Amino acid sequence: MAFGTSFGRNTTSTTTSTSLGSLQDLQNDVEVPAVGDDSISDLAFSPVAEFLATANWDGKVRVYEINVMNNMTGVVTPTTVNGRAMYASDGPVLSCRFSTDGSKIVSGGADKQVKIFDLATQQTQTIGQHADTVKAVRYVQCGPQNTPCVVSGSWDRTVKYWDMRQPNPICTLNLPERVYAMDSSQKLLVVGTAQRHVEIINLDSPDKIFRSTMSPLKLQTRSIGCYPKGDGFAIGSIEGRCGIQYIDKTQQNQYGFSFKCQRQQKTSPKESIIYSVNSIVFHPVYGTFATAGSDGSFCFWDKDSRHRLRSFPSLNTTIPVVNFSRNGNLFAYALSYDWSKGYQYNTQNYTNKIRIHACKDEDVKPRGKKK
Repeated sequence: MAFGTSFGRNTTSTTTSTSLGSLQDLQNDVEVPAVGDDSISDLAFSPVAEFLATANWDGKVRVYEINVMNNMTGVVTPTTVNGRAMYASDGPVLSCRFSTDGSKIVSGGADKQVKIFDLATQQTQTIGQHADTVKAVRYVQCGPQNTPCVVSGSWDRTVKYWDMRQPNPICTLNLPERVYAMDSSQKLLVVGTAQRHVEIINLDSPDKIFRSTMSPLKLQTRSIGCYPKGDGFAIGSIEGRCGIQYIDKTQQNQYGFSFKCQRQQKTSPKESIIYSVNSIVFHPVYGTFATAGSDGSFCFWDKDSRHRLRSFPSLNTTIPVVNFSRNGNLFAYALSYDWSKGYQYNTQNYTNKIRIHACKDEDVKPRGKKK
């Protein structure tokens, strides 16, 4: 199913009702136990083992081990999920990630601190401080020597790099606005801020902005996901649109486009309810990607062939975040309040779950590139 026929920097397209999954396709998804007392804000898989870390508005980061089974056809299926560790912050945690060797977890949130947790020693250490809420953290490799460090983006309008051994940042980048979304891959770091600013950073020169631009989408940036090859990124907004962007301007002119997603069609064909695109993540092997949002659904897409590979019906609750495991065999999605309607809608009976879905090749494997 193609996205559409007309594409360009600001062109959009719609989808038809093919490639639809069903609730039955999700009935064997495994639920993660004891996910916390408040909304889930982030999900991160370990790059070396079947471990999942979750960030929660209750101020805690939880770590789970996922037990899997390989069947005769090579499909990896989750069987059980067990809690393995937990540590606390002094406020809601908004972001978490594993280190590249899987031994540590970094997190940041409303307490304005960047914390690191050692899985072996179960010890927590504060490695960084911002003047306002930390919205996103990532492990990156900087400079020609690929020096490992942590990068954090904050509502204080800065991005800071930390080497985890000293309290002062390696360097600080001043941004035009508050950080709303951030992601990295290879030597690419992309930061989306308030007022639709997008800052692109080449991590070989992490102390400077490689390019400043504006979002191709008309309304507020909500999510960013970098391509596995580090040559571009997808950006999502509160208006139910996703933009496909390339760093190389020639590639952008040739392949860049935007499309509509996270929308529910009303009875009139010209009317639809528009929802925020809360999360964009790329499959680590195939380079396809998933979007999820306030409509309570997630979809798998192939940007190169401009096809929707599979979409699933709304689960009748918002989805704040999704992510793929290290090999792309597992897909985690949170069914939790995303704060899109304000604090008064975060009631005690609102759904608060995390599920693990086994990915089938036909759902996430790319098709031939569109001619």
